[in-house]
Amino acid sequence: MKIYGLIGYPVKHSLSAAMHNAAFKELGIEAEYRLFEIPPEKLEGFLLENIKVEDTQGKIFYSQDIAGFNITIPHKIKTKEILTKKFPYAGIAEDLSHYVKISGAVNTVKRLHNGLDYCNTDVSGFWESLREDLKFDARNKNVLLVGCGGAGRAVIAALTWKMQTVNKIYIFDNNLKTIRSAKEHFGNAPVLLREKLEFISCKEIPEKIQQCQLLVNASPIGMKEGDPSVVDKNLLHKDLYVYDVVYNRMTQLVRDAQEACGEEKACRGLGMFLYQGERALEFWIGRHAPSEAMRKALEEALNKK
Repeated sequence: MKIYGLIGYPVKHSLSAAMHNAAFKELGIEAEYRLFEIPPEKLEGFLLENIKVEDTQGKIFYSQDIAGFNITIPHKIKTKEILTKKFPYAGIAEDLSHYVKISGAVNTVKRLHNGLDYCNTDVSGFWESLREDLKFDARNKNVLLVGCGGAGRAVIAALTWKMQTVNKIYIFDNNLKTIRSAKEHFGNAPVLLREKLEFISCKEIPEKIQQCQLLVNASPIGMKEGDPSVVDKNLLHKDLYVYDVVYNRMTQLVRDAQEACGEEKACRGLGMFLYQGERALEFWIGRHAPSEAMRKALEEALNKK
């Protein structure tokens, strides 16, 4: 039986296992998806060596026996740094290499006989959900992005790829370390992309949001019950669409936006989570993902929380 999984720190909250195990069952594949909490100091060993790891249920595995895995907070950016140094982009499709280069992050890895292959399915997952779930056409639009960690960078990569490119992305993050890292990363991006990005302060949000047609929350705010919205409800206007990448609950931002902008103009990140999972599965096994089975399992898991 093949083992797939999720690595991060922490991971116990994730619903990935429900979604992927349902897919394996639907496709008749003998495989299991498990959750592994990997502290930052063990990440490089997990990726490049063959270390002993324990899943969240206490079962022991060796890292090189895990055929494919997803990556979540806080490892996406560091994984990209490690893997692109050890295994350059050669052989990766143009869109997949763009997603990794522009986002500066990796969220999906598969083991090959001679190394590791990798991509970022968060990018295509966000774009697909924006189109299918929010019915939003991002071309030539202005966007306010809150959060520029791994998820925020994936949003930027999605909104600046070929025909879907936006006019302007205003970026805010209240974590100074994350801002510095993002500025350094995008400082090396092509000029045409850099010209679309503008990092702003908290004081500038009221002015900039009035110029935007889309607000995206890619920060962790909203993941915990009782979290406030990332912006004042009074700043939301009728011409604004709102996408919150938080998928495990209806956030205050989404509730406020559905009331202020219209119910059809705001959604949480459940679609992004589903679509990135589908693309990851296809990356691992080379077959179409069973979308309905994965969605059903995800919704059932959410209802149990």
